[in-house]
Amino acid sequence: MKKFINAPEEVVREALAGVGAAHPDLRIDIENQLVIRGDAPRADKVGLISGGGSGHEPLHGGFVGLGMLDAACAGEVFTSPVPDQILEATKAVDGGAGVLHIVKNYTGDVMNFQMAAELAGDENISVEAVVVDDDVAVEDSTWTAGRRGTGATVFVEKIAGALAEEGGRLADVAAVARKVNEQSASFAVALTACTTPAAGKPGFDLPEDEMEVGVGIHGEPGRRREKIQPAKAIAETTVSTILAAKPLNAGDKAIVMVNGLGATPLIELYLLYNEVAKLLAEAGVEIARNLVGNYITSLDMAGMSVTVCKADDELLRLWDAPVRTPGLRWGM
Repeated sequence: MKKFINAPEEVVREALAGVGAAHPDLRIDIENQLVIRGDAPRADKVGLISGGGSGHEPLHGGFVGLGMLDAACAGEVFTSPVPDQILEATKAVDGGAGVLHIVKNYTGDVMNFQMAAELAGDENISVEAVVVDDDVAVEDSTWTAGRRGTGATVFVEKIAGALAEEGGRLADVAAVARKVNEQSASFAVALTACTTPAAGKPGFDLPEDEMEVGVGIHGEPGRRREKIQPAKAIAETTVSTILAAKPLNAGDKAIVMVNGLGATPLIELYLLYNEVAKLLAEAGVEIARNLVGNYITSLDMAGMSVTVCKADDELLRLWDAPVRTPGLRWGM
């Protein structure tokens, strides 16, 4: 294993210190492993927090700032943050209008965020939770009951964050977050496994001439393994699976993300986006907005995911609203 690290057990804390050094407008709580918006809590603004295991950067800490999250909880690599962490983040962003927990559908995340919400309730903080379960590759997986939460988390954080920034009520912010999740679907393909710093070796064995179709962001198995195919065929499998799970009609608009899983170069991601765009155009779907790049990764995995969200005028308006975070920035 070749990694730019000092010691495996210090990777998360030292990386968080680096986030603080690079982005002094954010507050870093090293003890609780939190990234917090510099001006939090904002009076009468709904606070948004999310979190999960580290190793998916820029998710979640890279999406803390104006127009998105107010705080992110960083667990150890591929390990859920604990309830005490989540509670501290909830208290740090509570401005009196309540707090929304955005939770990816993994058993540990769901359980720990639920426990933290109960603890916050004991301190008279109103909490709503939205569980993201957009991965349509498999119904149940290694670490989940139901579909995994993946790329749509970025869409949920951006769109719900915009409504919270406008002064939306907790119930309305939660409702738009659920709407985005319900209208989104994701699917991923991996060419290699990832290597966690603690393990020092790939998380699973994938022969040189094979790919994992429908892989999870922690290296969880997908639908099947098969021989590597051209990008066009991979895009066809991906888009057809997404549209079968969450159908779109001719004339519908969509927000589309082609996301790298950590080790896929941009030249390949743009090539894949071109194939995805052609397939959606053939289906009569208009790509109204897009993202191409690394937004929710799996350490050093060579792979990609596609996320498609059916978008109406309300969602597009909130998508276009100003955002200033390390990972997304526009309209400022």
